[in-house]
Amino acid sequence: MRRRTFDSLLTAGGLVTTIVLAVAGVLLFVGYNFATSNVRSQLSQQHITMPAGPAIADPAIKPYLSKYAGQQMTNGAQAEAYANHFIAVHLKEVAGGKTYSEVSTLSRLNPEDATLQGQVQTLFRGETLRGLLLNAYAFWKVGQIALIAGIGAFAAAGVMALLTILGFWHLRRVSPTEEFLATPMEVSRVA
Repeated sequence: MRRRTFDSLLTAGGLVTTIVLAVAGVLLFVGYNFATSNVRSQLSQQHITMPAGPAIADPAIKPYLSKYAGQQMTNGAQAEAYANHFIAVHLKEVAGGKTYSEVSTLSRLNPEDATLQGQVQTLFRGETLRGLLLNAYAFWKVGQIALIAGIGAFAAAGVMALLTILGFWHLRRVSPTEEFLATPMEVSRVA
């Protein structure tokens, strides 16, 4: 195979790879923007203000929520902190640490127990809100991963673009008759 043909194939492959990586970077940034703005929009509409002051004095809460104290919830990190370190802590206090499933089973066995019925409702609502907030967190986190991947794709596209330019430069300098991986015997037959 002629060296020029081989170099042309590699350079064309580099150009295609550069384009693919650039398109991937754009799509990843679009995904990041969509996830981030969607989560921000949905959380902002709920008008949830992060607790502050005595509400976060509990040592199981304060280290996680103090940096967000008094802020409006607008991102996944805040939603995760609120769900896992505020709602979850308070739900453990509702029925002595029992889950919704456990209390619901007990309430079906004792349908006249008003305390159990109230605990079922509180745990159901709390776990539902917690689950919704954790879904917002997950969607936001996927957006953050897309941002990192997009930056990586653009960086790789830049490296490939540089290599492709060098490939075109090298292609102009290669002799049209030079063989690729030619053995000395093949070189003497060509000459």
